Amino acid sequence: MRVVIAEDAVLLREGLAGLLQDAGHEVVGRAGDAEMLMALVGEHAPDLAVVDVRMPPSYDDEGTRAAAEIRRSHPSTAVLVLSQHIETRHIVELVAAGGGFGYLLKDRVLDVDDFLDAARRVCDGGSALDPQVVSTLVSAPSKQTALDELTPREREVLGLMAEGRTNAGIAKRLWLTEKTIETHIRTILMKLGLQTSSDDHRRVLAVLTYLRALPPSSQG
Repeated sequence: MRVVIAEDAVLLREGLAGLLQDAGHEVVGRAGDAEMLMALVGEHAPDLAVVDVRMPPSYDDEGTRAAAEIRRSHPSTAVLVLSQHIETRHIVELVAAGGGFGYLLKDRVLDVDDFLDAARRVCDGGSALDPQVVSTLVSAPSKQTALDELTPREREVLGLMAEGRTNAGIAKRLWLTEKTIETHIRTILMKLGLQTSSDDHRRVLAVLTYLRALPPSSQG
């Protein structure tokens, strides 16, 4: 895949570039701020943009705002956001854009195989949400919703769905059969009022149902 990296810390930026290049991918651009990122995406139309949440000039949410703009203006470019800490601002909008989006904590990069797997999954149109981000969202208090009908196991399965795991991946993580996972997912979709179809987008809708139930303070 062809990748653009936006990270103001030079060492990390070059480290990410090295990991991706060693895995056989092409890094077509490097940026230290959101403005340069948008210019590079417009010029190269990469398959994937790896974006830091906080970049110059204010080191606030430039990265996630740029990620949202990329998803709107360049839908063929997948986005993998990296953050030093758990920050959930804009996450509903980004997840709602459909597949091709990931959000990982920077510590996850230390697990090279996990990072590269997430990058490939996102580039292929899937999703990859950091387990710690999902855990923070799932544990946040919310008002009475259809989610309260889910059993602890079903909520666990929904959390792994939010990470972007396949049925096989969820089964492996929970030491269950794929058939059992399929049953849990059908039940989750039914309880959330989502019609079952062959379209994987229903998995995103299930996650969005949860995220939209959170109070604003939990979303950043």
